[in-house]
Amino acid sequence: MPDIPLTTLLLLCLAAAAAGWIDAVVGGGGLLQLPALMVGLPHFAPAYVLGTNKAVAIVGTSAAAVTYARKAPIDVRNAVRIGLAAVCGSLAGAFFAAGIDSAVLRPLIMVVLLAVLAFVLLRPAFGTAPAPGPATRQRVLTAILVAGVGIGFYDGLLGPGTGTFLVIALAAILHMDLVTASATTKVVNVCTNFGALVTFAVQGTVLWGLAALMAVFNLTGGMVGARMALKKGSGFVRAVLVVVVVTLVCKLAYDQWLAP
Repeated sequence: MPDIPLTTLLLLCLAAAAAGWIDAVVGGGGLLQLPALMVGLPHFAPAYVLGTNKAVAIVGTSAAAVTYARKAPIDVRNAVRIGLAAVCGSLAGAFFAAGIDSAVLRPLIMVVLLAVLAFVLLRPAFGTAPAPGPATRQRVLTAILVAGVGIGFYDGLLGPGTGTFLVIALAAILHMDLVTASATTKVVNVCTNFGALVTFAVQGTVLWGLAALMAVFNLTGGMVGARMALKKGSGFVRAVLVVVVVTLVCKLAYDQWLAP
């Protein structure tokens, strides 16, 4: 594990726990965890930050997926189809991630977040009711291409917000309610994390000691978040989604333009 001050290490662990909770409820925990790693590991190349983030995230996401599977109606068949496509997409994205300059991460994430926020706010009834029947083949194929290949590639390349984007994609394309979409997303997200993590591991850009410590906190946060989402329903998930996106847009804007 790299030589990190105790205070910084504690803050990274707290960020991992909070990210696990956010990821389990609505996705997007990486938008908290990745910036925290960028601050905590300023002397490491972006590939190490991204690889360590994936090693932490896969643990919390897997725990949340198991928690949801016990009580939520996960669309396992479509989740596996989308997940397999997402593995391919994330492997490709992670391959290109080594060339990403950290200076472009914040503005890019901000633009995507603002688009997500606008979509959710302009659709008040979005994700409040399940689809009246099973999804058509055309919708499933669209979900595989958009949520699997497209978002999977983004997850391997950058990662932050992948869970949020998957929730929105599944709810919009397959007409799932937000709780079902969040539950199904966890299965897909495990696949995207796995595909990207394999690439980072092969490239040797994962700080395994730090990742293992943060993963314990991320796992705890993920299990708590999944239970709360199941108990409180789609309205709670939607509210958390809006708050998370607004908060992170403000933080990233501050870091980009106002921070000394």
